[in-house]
Amino acid sequence: MLSSQTAECKTAKVSLQYRAINCRKHSALLTDFGAVGDGKTSNTKAFKAAIQSLSKHASDGGAQLIVPPGKWLTGSFNITSSHFTLFLQKGAVILASQDESEWPQIPPLPSYGRGRDAIGGRFSSLIFGTHLTDVVITGHNGTIDGQGATWWTKFRSGGFLNITRPYLIELMYSKQIHISNITLINSPSWNVHPVYSSDVLVQGLTILAPIDSPNTDGVNPDSCTNTRIEDCFIVSGDDCIAVKSGWDQYGIKFGMPTKQLIIRRLTCISPDSATIALGSEMSGGIEDVRAEDITAIETQSGIRIKTAKGRGAYVKNIYARRMTFKTMKYVFWMSGAYSQHPDGGFDPNAIPQIQGINYRDIVAENVSYPGKLDGIDNAPFTGICISNATMTLTAKPMELPWNCTNIAGVTSNVTPEPCSSLPVKNGVVCPFPEDRLPIDDIELKTCSTT
Repeated sequence: MLSSQTAECKTAKVSLQYRAINCRKHSALLTDFGAVGDGKTSNTKAFKAAIQSLSKHASDGGAQLIVPPGKWLTGSFNITSSHFTLFLQKGAVILASQDESEWPQIPPLPSYGRGRDAIGGRFSSLIFGTHLTDVVITGHNGTIDGQGATWWTKFRSGGFLNITRPYLIELMYSKQIHISNITLINSPSWNVHPVYSSDVLVQGLTILAPIDSPNTDGVNPDSCTNTRIEDCFIVSGDDCIAVKSGWDQYGIKFGMPTKQLIIRRLTCISPDSATIALGSEMSGGIEDVRAEDITAIETQSGIRIKTAKGRGAYVKNIYARRMTFKTMKYVFWMSGAYSQHPDGGFDPNAIPQIQGINYRDIVAENVSYPGKLDGIDNAPFTGICISNATMTLTAKPMELPWNCTNIAGVTSNVTPEPCSSLPVKNGVVCPFPEDRLPIDDIELKTCSTT
């Protein structure tokens, strides 16, 4: 029997607050568009419908799509509107579909000439966007799970003959990008890939992948200007941060460098790769990189420069300070023969210039090699400066802790004693810029919605 009392059903209201480069006037829940958060139902159409519906607000204060707690299975979807926020609530998991039919194929990047894994195109990233302004992907530490294990297995077996695996987040030809306060796990390949973009802010990300997973780089700024990466924790099967700008003749022709890059308060674990890699695809150039307050544990190397004949361009004006490394194979590593080429059309006379590399205030424990620095014949890496670096070797150190060829520079207060190519010059303090880059002057706003 029904009670004579009136029954009321009320939807619980939750007030959300977060910090972002811009707030939004309009808001909607993913469930408003028929999404089901059971981890089994495909929500690709729901994501696309939600973004399409909210795009009408781009010129009227923008809009945000809120992903509530639950497991939201989806294939690749595009952010098609500027002035847009994707917000993941605590307990929300965007779960990447393992059905390849839900991943559209797109052309190779023009600065690469082919896919990174294979000679053909590539799968679109799980979250993709191009030619956008003012895009925020953030949350209360919600999760994006790439379910990468099946992709890794197929890649290792050679199952992708003409197609490159998808990334988790890729934004192209865009500006005013803010990605923050989410967890990314098990990406099929790279995790975060801003490319041909400017004014990029990446903050507070936790990025996790098995240490033997192939090419699961953390954050890869690629031909980007004015970028800031900070307060991130990354466990990866590849480089934690990989700075890029195109591959051989394609990158040279495209000609867009990565410059004005800040990396700070980064913690990295990657036993087979670098804390920060510069290259190897650096054919548009890399300059004015500032890294500070960097911690790496059981990671193969600190800051690694990777290049080769055929790359062309330059890596110059690189600055790093206050780095702490524990259990490393190499502290300083530079490679002038990283000869992976997209095809046979590269110019072997396109010689990269590596100059103005400055490291200071480093403490490293349990190190196999303090330095392996190999330049290029007749094109040495020059202007290398290392100061105030104390490195403790493993219990069974190598006979030759430093290995140096085709380099030139100076050192000061460095232990163990460096190679003769880096003579001691007492009193030298390697420079670190004190001016502010434009990305440092971005002021975040406190946003809220109910």
